[in-house]
Amino acid sequence: MRFFRLPILMLGLIPAMPATAQDEEAASASPLAVMSDEMTTADSVERLLVDLKRQRNPDSAQSIAARLSTLWSRSDSATVNLLMQWADDAIKKEKKAAALDFLDQAITLKPDFVGAWNKRATLHFSMGAFSKSMSDINHVLTLEPRHFGALAGMGAILAESGREEMALRAWERYLEIYPSDRQAQEAVTNLSEKLAGNRI
Repeated sequence: MRFFRLPILMLGLIPAMPATAQDEEAASASPLAVMSDEMTTADSVERLLVDLKRQRNPDSAQSIAARLSTLWSRSDSATVNLLMQWADDAIKKEKKAAALDFLDQAITLKPDFVGAWNKRATLHFSMGAFSKSMSDINHVLTLEPRHFGALAGMGAILAESGREEMALRAWERYLEIYPSDRQAQEAVTNLSEKLAGNRI
């Protein structure tokens, strides 16, 4: 089913960034410095979301979306960044149970980190655990309602479970944030046509 395949591309767009010396410095920095970094990231996210909504060129918009995914995948904790990298490595080696364990630890350490919830939602999705994936998606959207990757996952799961009207609303919300995504446009068109046909 076409809707089912989209979030694998969207939810898992950018892997977690590996821990670096800069991450270590950030983790040991003063609370004021950490707060300043968080504000800078928040400002960047806001600017990119505005740019994404305005951009009509699909390729340019995709570049903006990738930058947003990178920002959402970064934590100000070196330990959490390392756990995210270990999770990515485990996923590449098809060690999904280990990856889940690393992501569980990351969420426990930093429950407000949208990147860990989103990564775990993607992993649950790939394992066919749709109820768990949806639960994590809801956490992502509570933390960041404009997270288009999470909305893509929500739309796919709802469509796969036969709840087309709710899936359509999820994809419409997606397009309010990322209007130039052609795959999302196609998903909305297909769902709308299917629902219209059901009403005849």
